[in-house]
Amino acid sequence: MGLFSAIAKLPLAPVYGVMSLAEVIQRQVEQELHNPANTRRQLEELEEARARGDVSPEEEREAQKDILETRVAPAQMDTQDES
Repeated sequence: MGLFSAIAKLPLAPVYGVMSLAEVIQRQVEQELHNPANTRRQLEELEEARARGDVSPEEEREAQKDILETRVAPAQMDTQDES
């Protein structure tokens, strides 16, 4: 029976491969998104831009808000999905 099911599933192997690749990519994106070092680097770059005068205080606050929202938003979505 195992041989028959293996032969029957063979045409779907590329589909399974693409699905596995998509899962790997998704995990990598989530790791980078949730990595505190990336968030800290973005905030430090923003602070440096503010010190150079490239960004106004209001623009800095908005950018900080956006950076932190992207850090928090996926976690909130995960908890909502589990409910």
